[in-house]
Amino acid sequence: MKILSTLLAASCLMLAGGKLPSPAVDVKAPAEKSATAVFAGGCFWGVEGVFEKLKGVSNAVSGFAGGKKKPSGGYEEVSTGRTGHAESVEVTYDPSVITYGQLLQVFFSVAHDPTELNRQGPDEGTQYRSAIFYANEDQKRVAEAYIQQLTDAKAFKRKIVTQVAPLTGFYPAEAYHQHYLQRNPNQPYIVYNDLPKIRELQKQFPELVAK
Repeated sequence: MKILSTLLAASCLMLAGGKLPSPAVDVKAPAEKSATAVFAGGCFWGVEGVFEKLKGVSNAVSGFAGGKKKPSGGYEEVSTGRTGHAESVEVTYDPSVITYGQLLQVFFSVAHDPTELNRQGPDEGTQYRSAIFYANEDQKRVAEAYIQQLTDAKAFKRKIVTQVAPLTGFYPAEAYHQHYLQRNPNQPYIVYNDLPKIRELQKQFPELVAK
């Protein structure tokens, strides 16, 4: 069971001030119209809810990544913190509409707080860690460059602890977790922890939000 937060934060970030810079290094748009990226940033409900609001994103799926094998027990097994998996979101997008770098910018800006180690808001454990699971060397290069760029710019008050690791597998969560924010906008956990992320997305990135 998710723990409910009693605090309504204006933003999930610990920013030193101002909007995060755009990535100086990005993946060049390939000829293909579809690519995938996998991010972990705490409870997947809010992370999925942020990404599925973006232009060029055709699908966002809540699931698990980072462990060595498929979690046979699904969400309940991953929640023990013993599988090595993190709650993650697989984002399918059109690189000619939104770039991998722009997805990273949104991820670090509003989807989660990259300075919290093995927790996110009210949720604690390695399954709630901040991570980028790269599918290829281009994604690895851009992710590492952006973290270094943010570090050099002192964009956060605390050290970025986001893990950058190869994607060894992504396993969708149970159906009731999918599009949870959209289907349950009045659920207390969503109201307190995730709707502020959506408002911040609309405030910071109106040009990226799908109409």
